[in-house]
Amino acid sequence: MRTLLELIREIATNIHAHVIADRRHLHAHPELSFNEFETSAFVKKRLAEMCIPYQAVHNTGIVAIIQGALKSDRVIALRADMDALPITETNVSAFTSLNHGVMHACGHDAHTASLLGTAKILNELKADFGGTVKLIFQPAEEKLPGGAIGMIKEGVLDDPRPTAVFGQHVMPTIPCGKIGICKGKAMASMDELFVTVHGKGGHGAEPHKNIDPVLIASHIIVALQQVVSRNIDPIVPSLLSFGRVIADGAINIIPDKVCMEGTFRTFDEEWRIAAHEKMQRIAIGMAESMGGSCDFTIVKGYPHLINRETLADRTRICLEEYVGKENVMEVDPWMAAEDFAYYSQVIDSCFYLLGTRCEKKGITASLHSSTFTIDEDALLIGSGLMAYIAVRQLDNGQHAFD
Repeated sequence: MRTLLELIREIATNIHAHVIADRRHLHAHPELSFNEFETSAFVKKRLAEMCIPYQAVHNTGIVAIIQGALKSDRVIALRADMDALPITETNVSAFTSLNHGVMHACGHDAHTASLLGTAKILNELKADFGGTVKLIFQPAEEKLPGGAIGMIKEGVLDDPRPTAVFGQHVMPTIPCGKIGICKGKAMASMDELFVTVHGKGGHGAEPHKNIDPVLIASHIIVALQQVVSRNIDPIVPSLLSFGRVIADGAINIIPDKVCMEGTFRTFDEEWRIAAHEKMQRIAIGMAESMGGSCDFTIVKGYPHLINRETLADRTRICLEEYVGKENVMEVDPWMAAEDFAYYSQVIDSCFYLLGTRCEKKGITASLHSSTFTIDEDALLIGSGLMAYIAVRQLDNGQHAFD
Protein backbone atom coordinates (compact mmCIF):
# COMPACT_ATOMS: atom_id res chain seq x y z
CA MET A 1 0.00 0.00 0.00
CA ARG A 2 1.39 3.36 -1.01
CA THR A 3 2.02 6.05 1.60
CA LEU A 4 0.47 9.52 1.51
CA LEU A 5 3.90 10.88 0.57
CA GLU A 6 3.99 8.62 -2.49
CA LEU A 7 0.41 9.49 -3.43
CA ILE A 8 1.05 13.22 -3.10
CA ARG A 9 4.16 13.02 -5.27
CA GLU A 10 2.27 11.04 -7.90
CA ILE A 11 -0.64 13.48 -8.06
CA ALA A 12 1.75 16.46 -8.06
CA THR A 13 3.51 14.97 -11.07
CA ASN A 14 0.22 14.31 -12.85
CA ILE A 15 -1.03 17.88 -12.39
CA HIS A 16 2.29 19.65 -12.98
CA ALA A 17 1.38 20.73 -16.51
CA HIS A 18 -1.97 22.01 -15.24
CA VAL A 19 -0.28 24.08 -12.51
CA ILE A 20 2.13 25.51 -15.09
CA ALA A 21 -0.81 26.48 -17.30
CA ASP A 22 -2.52 28.22 -14.39
CA ARG A 23 0.66 30.08 -13.51
CA ARG A 24 1.12 31.24 -17.09
CA HIS A 25 -2.48 32.44 -17.31
CA LEU A 26 -2.08 34.41 -14.10
CA HIS A 27 1.28 35.76 -15.23
CA ALA A 28 -0.23 37.05 -18.46
CA HIS A 29 -3.11 38.73 -16.59
CA PRO A 30 -1.57 40.45 -13.53
CA GLU A 31 -3.56 42.84 -11.37
CA LEU A 32 -2.45 45.41 -8.81
CA SER A 33 -3.15 45.27 -5.08
CA PHE A 34 -6.83 45.51 -4.09
CA ASN A 35 -7.82 45.15 -7.76
CA GLU A 36 -7.41 41.39 -8.25
CA PHE A 37 -10.91 40.96 -9.69
CA GLU A 38 -10.09 38.71 -12.65
CA THR A 39 -7.57 36.78 -10.58
CA SER A 40 -10.16 36.19 -7.88
CA ALA A 41 -12.70 35.06 -10.46
CA PHE A 42 -10.15 32.66 -11.94
CA VAL A 43 -9.42 31.12 -8.52
CA LYS A 44 -13.15 30.77 -7.79
CA LYS A 45 -13.65 29.06 -11.14
CA ARG A 46 -10.89 26.56 -10.41
CA LEU A 47 -12.24 25.84 -6.92
CA ALA A 48 -15.76 25.36 -8.32
CA GLU A 49 -14.41 22.89 -10.90
CA MET A 50 -12.97 20.88 -8.00
CA CYS A 51 -16.23 21.18 -6.01
CA ILE A 52 -14.33 22.84 -3.15
CA PRO A 53 -16.56 25.20 -1.13
CA TYR A 54 -15.31 28.77 -0.78
CA GLN A 55 -16.41 32.24 0.20
CA ALA A 56 -15.24 35.76 -0.59
CA VAL A 57 -13.42 37.64 2.16
CA HIS A 58 -12.15 41.23 2.08
CA ASN A 59 -13.42 42.02 -1.41
CA THR A 60 -11.15 40.00 -3.75
CA GLY A 61 -9.88 37.56 -1.13
CA ILE A 62 -11.06 33.96 -0.96
CA VAL A 63 -11.07 31.29 1.72
CA ALA A 64 -11.80 27.69 0.77
CA ILE A 65 -12.28 24.63 2.96
CA ILE A 66 -11.19 21.04 2.43
CA GLN A 67 -12.51 18.66 5.06
CA GLY A 68 -10.71 15.38 5.57
CA ALA A 69 -12.97 12.35 5.89
CA LEU A 70 -11.24 10.82 8.91
CA LYS A 71 -12.24 11.96 12.36
CA SER A 72 -10.16 14.87 13.65
CA ASP A 73 -10.85 18.37 14.93
CA ARG A 74 -7.43 19.71 13.92
CA VAL A 75 -7.32 22.72 11.58
CA ILE A 76 -4.44 24.27 9.65
CA ALA A 77 -4.35 27.05 7.04
CA LEU A 78 -2.34 27.53 3.85
CA ARG A 79 -1.91 31.00 2.33
CA ALA A 80 -1.03 32.37 -1.12
CA ASP A 81 -0.97 36.02 -2.22
CA MET A 82 -2.41 37.08 -5.58
CA ASP A 83 -1.40 40.66 -6.46
CA ALA A 84 1.20 41.95 -8.91
CA LEU A 85 3.50 44.98 -9.06
CA PRO A 86 3.51 48.26 -11.05
CA ILE A 87 6.43 47.13 -13.23
CA THR A 88 6.61 46.88 -17.03
CA GLU A 89 7.75 43.39 -17.96
CA THR A 90 10.68 43.11 -20.40
CA ASN A 91 10.63 39.32 -20.72
CA VAL A 92 9.45 38.02 -24.08
CA SER A 93 7.41 34.82 -23.92
CA ALA A 94 4.03 33.37 -24.84
CA PHE A 95 2.71 34.51 -21.46
CA THR A 96 4.30 37.95 -21.07
CA SER A 97 2.05 40.34 -19.15
CA LEU A 98 -0.82 41.66 -21.26
CA ASN A 99 -1.50 44.46 -18.77
CA HIS A 100 1.07 47.12 -19.63
CA GLY A 101 2.86 48.46 -16.58
CA VAL A 102 1.72 45.58 -14.37
CA MET A 103 3.77 42.42 -13.79
CA HIS A 104 4.00 39.41 -11.52
CA ALA A 105 7.57 40.33 -10.59
CA CYS A 106 7.37 38.79 -7.12
CA GLY A 107 6.05 35.35 -8.00
CA HIS A 108 2.53 35.66 -6.66
CA ASP A 109 1.29 33.99 -9.84
CA ALA A 110 3.36 30.96 -8.82
CA HIS A 111 2.06 31.14 -5.25
CA THR A 112 -1.57 31.17 -6.38
CA ALA A 113 -1.11 28.45 -8.98
CA SER A 114 0.76 26.29 -6.47
CA LEU A 115 -2.00 26.61 -3.88
CA LEU A 116 -4.59 25.68 -6.50
CA GLY A 117 -2.46 22.61 -7.21
CA THR A 118 -2.30 21.88 -3.49
CA ALA A 119 -6.08 22.17 -3.34
CA LYS A 120 -6.43 19.57 -6.10
CA ILE A 121 -4.06 17.16 -4.35
CA LEU A 122 -5.76 17.48 -0.97
CA ASN A 123 -9.21 17.25 -2.50
CA GLU A 124 -8.31 13.97 -4.21
CA LEU A 125 -6.85 12.60 -0.97
CA LYS A 126 -9.43 13.86 1.53
CA ALA A 127 -10.60 10.31 2.23
CA ASP A 128 -7.11 9.53 3.53
CA PHE A 129 -6.64 12.22 6.18
CA GLY A 130 -8.56 13.84 9.02
CA GLY A 131 -9.03 17.47 9.95
CA THR A 132 -9.67 20.69 8.09
CA VAL A 133 -7.48 22.66 5.68
CA LYS A 134 -8.29 26.32 5.06
CA LEU A 135 -6.95 27.69 1.78
CA ILE A 136 -6.40 31.45 1.95
CA PHE A 137 -6.05 33.29 -1.37
CA GLN A 138 -5.08 36.75 -0.23
CA PRO A 139 -5.09 40.09 -2.07
CA ALA A 140 -2.74 43.03 -1.72
CA GLU A 141 0.46 41.81 -0.13
CA GLU A 142 2.42 44.46 -2.01
CA LYS A 143 0.61 47.59 -0.83
CA LEU A 144 -0.04 48.95 2.65
CA PRO A 145 -2.05 48.25 4.69
CA GLY A 146 -1.88 44.83 3.02
CA GLY A 147 -4.61 42.27 2.51
CA ALA A 148 -3.74 40.00 5.43
CA ILE A 149 -4.85 42.40 8.17
CA GLY A 150 -8.18 42.98 6.41
CA MET A 151 -8.83 39.27 5.97
CA ILE A 152 -8.00 38.62 9.62
CA LYS A 153 -10.38 41.38 10.74
CA GLU A 154 -13.10 39.83 8.58
CA GLY A 155 -12.66 36.44 10.23
CA VAL A 156 -10.50 34.38 7.87
CA LEU A 157 -8.87 32.75 10.91
CA ASP A 158 -12.18 32.02 12.65
CA ASP A 159 -14.84 29.30 12.43
CA PRO A 160 -12.83 27.11 12.52
CA ARG A 161 -9.66 28.64 13.90
CA PRO A 162 -6.44 27.01 12.67
CA THR A 163 -3.67 26.04 15.03
CA ALA A 164 -1.06 26.94 12.41
CA VAL A 165 -0.72 28.92 9.18
CA PHE A 166 1.81 28.12 6.42
CA GLY A 167 3.05 30.14 3.49
CA GLN A 168 5.71 29.82 0.83
CA HIS A 169 7.54 32.37 -1.31
CA VAL A 170 9.54 31.82 -4.48
CA MET A 171 13.21 32.74 -4.11
CA PRO A 172 15.53 33.34 -7.09
CA THR A 173 18.67 33.18 -4.95
CA ILE A 174 17.93 29.55 -4.03
CA PRO A 175 18.41 26.82 -6.69
CA CYS A 176 15.31 25.08 -7.96
CA GLY A 177 14.85 21.86 -6.00
CA LYS A 178 15.96 23.36 -2.70
CA ILE A 179 13.97 24.93 0.12
CA GLY A 180 15.05 27.64 2.55
CA ILE A 181 13.76 28.05 6.08
CA CYS A 182 14.64 30.41 8.94
CA LYS A 183 13.64 29.60 12.50
CA GLY A 184 12.49 32.44 14.73
CA LYS A 185 12.44 36.02 13.49
CA ALA A 186 12.52 35.51 9.72
CA MET A 187 11.52 38.80 8.04
CA ALA A 188 11.64 42.42 9.13
CA SER A 189 8.96 44.94 9.95
CA MET A 190 8.62 47.76 7.44
CA ASP A 191 7.67 51.40 7.87
CA GLU A 192 7.49 54.14 5.25
CA LEU A 193 9.07 57.50 6.06
CA PHE A 194 7.97 60.78 4.44
CA VAL A 195 10.02 63.83 5.42
CA THR A 196 9.61 67.41 4.21
CA VAL A 197 12.26 69.96 5.19
CA HIS A 198 11.14 73.57 4.91
CA GLY A 199 13.57 76.43 4.48
CA LYS A 200 13.71 79.69 2.56
CA GLY A 201 14.79 79.56 -1.06
CA GLY A 202 16.74 82.07 -3.07
CA HIS A 203 19.80 82.68 -5.18
CA GLY A 204 22.58 80.10 -4.85
CA ALA A 205 25.13 82.92 -4.82
CA GLU A 206 23.52 84.46 -1.72
CA PRO A 207 23.17 81.56 0.72
CA HIS A 208 23.43 83.92 3.69
CA LYS A 209 20.04 85.36 2.74
CA ASN A 210 18.40 81.92 2.60
CA ILE A 211 17.66 78.98 4.85
CA ASP A 212 19.01 76.09 2.82
CA PRO A 213 16.73 73.02 3.09
CA VAL A 214 19.18 70.96 1.03
CA LEU A 215 21.90 71.44 3.63
CA ILE A 216 19.43 70.76 6.45
CA ALA A 217 18.16 67.59 4.72
CA SER A 218 21.73 66.38 4.24
CA HIS A 219 22.45 66.78 7.95
CA ILE A 220 19.22 64.99 8.82
CA ILE A 221 20.03 61.99 6.61
CA VAL A 222 23.46 61.63 8.22
CA ALA A 223 22.21 62.25 11.75
CA LEU A 224 19.41 59.70 11.46
CA GLN A 225 21.91 56.92 10.80
CA GLN A 226 22.93 57.11 14.45
CA VAL A 227 19.46 55.81 15.31
CA VAL A 228 20.38 52.38 13.96
CA SER A 229 24.13 52.52 14.71
CA ARG A 230 24.20 53.95 18.24
CA ASN A 231 20.80 53.46 19.85
CA ILE A 232 20.11 49.73 19.60
CA ASP A 233 22.09 46.62 20.44
CA PRO A 234 24.01 45.65 17.27
CA ILE A 235 22.63 42.11 17.50
CA VAL A 236 19.15 43.47 16.69
CA PRO A 237 19.00 43.91 12.90
CA SER A 238 17.81 47.39 11.92
CA LEU A 239 18.18 49.48 8.80
CA LEU A 240 17.26 52.97 7.69
CA SER A 241 17.39 53.90 4.01
CA PHE A 242 16.31 56.96 2.05
CA GLY A 243 15.77 56.16 -1.60
CA ARG A 244 14.08 59.33 -2.80
CA VAL A 245 15.29 62.91 -2.21
CA ILE A 246 13.74 65.75 -4.19
CA ALA A 247 15.25 69.24 -4.01
CA ASP A 248 13.57 71.01 -6.91
CA GLY A 249 16.04 73.85 -7.33
CA ALA A 250 18.75 74.38 -9.91
CA ILE A 251 22.50 74.98 -10.09
CA ASN A 252 21.99 78.53 -8.81
CA ILE A 253 18.63 78.20 -7.07
CA ILE A 254 18.18 77.07 -3.47
CA PRO A 255 14.65 75.59 -3.19
CA ASP A 256 12.13 76.34 -0.46
CA LYS A 257 11.81 72.70 0.56
CA VAL A 258 13.26 69.21 0.20
CA CYS A 259 11.13 66.06 0.19
CA MET A 260 12.58 62.71 1.24
CA GLU A 261 11.14 59.19 1.31
CA GLY A 262 12.65 56.16 2.98
CA THR A 263 12.10 52.99 4.92
CA PHE A 264 12.86 51.74 8.42
CA ARG A 265 13.03 48.01 9.17
CA THR A 266 13.78 45.95 12.25
CA PHE A 267 12.95 42.74 14.15
CA ASP A 268 11.93 44.20 17.51
CA GLU A 269 8.51 45.79 17.96
CA GLU A 270 9.37 47.77 21.12
CA TRP A 271 12.51 49.16 19.53
CA ARG A 272 10.53 49.93 16.41
CA ILE A 273 8.26 52.35 18.28
CA ALA A 274 11.18 53.89 20.18
CA ALA A 275 13.07 54.39 16.91
CA HIS A 276 10.10 56.22 15.40
CA GLU A 277 10.17 58.73 18.26
CA LYS A 278 13.95 59.17 18.04
CA MET A 279 13.90 59.75 14.27
CA GLN A 280 11.18 62.36 14.50
CA ARG A 281 12.85 64.14 17.40
CA ILE A 282 16.28 64.23 15.71
CA ALA A 283 14.93 65.44 12.36
CA ILE A 284 12.68 68.13 13.78
CA GLY A 285 15.35 69.32 16.21
CA MET A 286 18.03 69.39 13.50
CA ALA A 287 15.85 71.44 11.16
CA GLU A 288 14.90 73.93 13.87
CA SER A 289 18.50 74.31 15.02
CA MET A 290 19.42 75.37 11.48
CA GLY A 291 16.56 77.81 11.10
CA GLY A 292 14.12 75.63 9.21
CA SER A 293 11.34 73.21 10.05
CA CYS A 294 10.51 69.60 9.33
CA ASP A 295 7.38 67.54 8.82
CA PHE A 296 8.10 63.88 9.57
CA THR A 297 5.37 61.34 8.80
CA ILE A 298 5.71 57.62 9.49
CA VAL A 299 3.30 55.22 7.83
CA LYS A 300 3.50 52.11 9.95
CA GLY A 301 3.69 48.99 7.82
CA TYR A 302 3.89 45.26 8.44
CA PRO A 303 5.24 43.81 11.69
CA HIS A 304 8.18 41.40 11.69
CA LEU A 305 7.47 37.81 10.66
CA ILE A 306 8.02 35.05 13.19
CA ASN A 307 8.51 31.38 12.37
CA ARG A 308 7.62 29.81 15.71
CA GLU A 309 10.50 27.58 16.68
CA THR A 310 8.58 24.38 17.48
CA LEU A 311 6.47 24.72 14.35
CA ALA A 312 9.54 25.54 12.24
CA ASP A 313 11.25 22.39 13.53
CA ARG A 314 8.20 20.32 12.63
CA THR A 315 7.96 21.96 9.23
CA ARG A 316 11.62 21.26 8.57
CA ILE A 317 10.95 17.56 9.13
CA CYS A 318 8.26 17.75 6.42
CA LEU A 319 10.59 19.59 4.06
CA GLU A 320 13.37 17.04 4.52
CA GLU A 321 10.99 14.12 4.04
CA TYR A 322 9.61 15.61 0.83
CA VAL A 323 12.72 16.97 -0.94
CA GLY A 324 15.53 15.27 0.99
CA LYS A 325 17.59 16.54 3.88
CA GLU A 326 20.36 17.69 1.54
CA ASN A 327 17.93 20.04 -0.22
CA VAL A 328 16.77 21.96 2.84
CA MET A 329 18.79 25.08 3.66
CA GLU A 330 18.92 27.16 6.82
CA VAL A 331 18.68 30.76 5.61
CA ASP A 332 19.44 34.03 7.37
CA PRO A 333 16.73 36.46 8.45
CA TRP A 334 15.58 38.56 5.49
CA MET A 335 15.25 42.34 5.77
CA ALA A 336 12.38 42.34 3.27
CA ALA A 337 8.85 42.60 4.69
CA GLU A 338 5.78 40.40 4.16
CA ASP A 339 2.24 40.87 5.39
CA PHE A 340 2.14 37.14 6.16
CA ALA A 341 3.67 38.56 9.34
CA TYR A 342 0.18 39.53 10.53
CA TYR A 343 -0.80 35.85 10.65
CA SER A 344 2.40 35.06 12.52
CA GLN A 345 1.59 37.68 15.16
CA VAL A 346 -1.68 35.98 16.13
CA ILE A 347 -1.23 32.26 15.30
CA ASP A 348 1.78 29.95 15.15
CA SER A 349 3.05 30.29 11.60
CA CYS A 350 5.81 29.14 9.30
CA PHE A 351 6.95 30.82 6.07
CA TYR A 352 9.53 29.10 3.91
CA LEU A 353 11.30 29.83 0.62
CA LEU A 354 10.85 27.81 -2.56
CA GLY A 355 13.97 27.80 -4.74
CA THR A 356 13.32 28.90 -8.35
CA ARG A 357 16.82 29.72 -9.67
CA CYS A 358 18.34 27.86 -12.61
CA GLU A 359 21.54 29.27 -14.05
CA LYS A 360 21.61 26.76 -16.92
CA LYS A 361 18.28 28.14 -18.12
CA GLY A 362 19.34 31.74 -17.45
CA ILE A 363 16.77 32.14 -14.69
CA THR A 364 18.62 34.37 -12.24
CA ALA A 365 16.80 37.73 -12.18
CA SER A 366 15.91 39.18 -8.78
CA LEU A 367 12.49 39.73 -7.30
CA HIS A 368 10.81 43.03 -8.25
CA SER A 369 12.79 43.27 -11.49
CA SER A 370 11.36 43.57 -15.01
CA THR A 371 13.09 40.33 -16.05
CA PHE A 372 12.02 38.18 -13.10
CA THR A 373 10.74 34.70 -13.86
CA ILE A 374 10.90 31.24 -12.28
CA ASP A 375 12.05 27.77 -13.21
CA GLU A 376 8.64 26.15 -13.53
CA ASP A 377 10.06 22.85 -12.30
CA ALA A 378 9.67 24.47 -8.88
CA LEU A 379 5.90 24.28 -9.28
CA LEU A 380 6.14 20.48 -9.13
CA ILE A 381 7.61 20.86 -5.66
CA GLY A 382 5.50 23.81 -4.54
CA SER A 383 2.09 22.17 -4.84
CA GLY A 384 3.05 18.77 -3.50
CA LEU A 385 5.17 20.10 -0.65
CA MET A 386 2.42 22.29 0.72
CA ALA A 387 -0.04 19.41 0.50
CA TYR A 388 2.39 17.17 2.35
CA ILE A 389 2.94 19.76 5.08
CA ALA A 390 -0.83 19.99 5.51
CA VAL A 391 -1.46 16.27 5.97
CA ARG A 392 1.60 15.83 8.18
CA GLN A 393 0.59 18.71 10.44
CA LEU A 394 -2.93 17.38 10.66
CA ASP A 395 -1.10 14.17 11.48
CA ASN A 396 -4.01 11.83 10.95
CA GLY A 397 -4.04 11.14 14.70
CA GLN A 398 -0.72 9.29 14.60
CA HIS A 399 1.35 11.88 16.49
CA ALA A 400 4.22 11.35 14.08
CA PHE A 401 6.15 14.35 15.39
CA ASP A 402 6.09 13.37 19.06
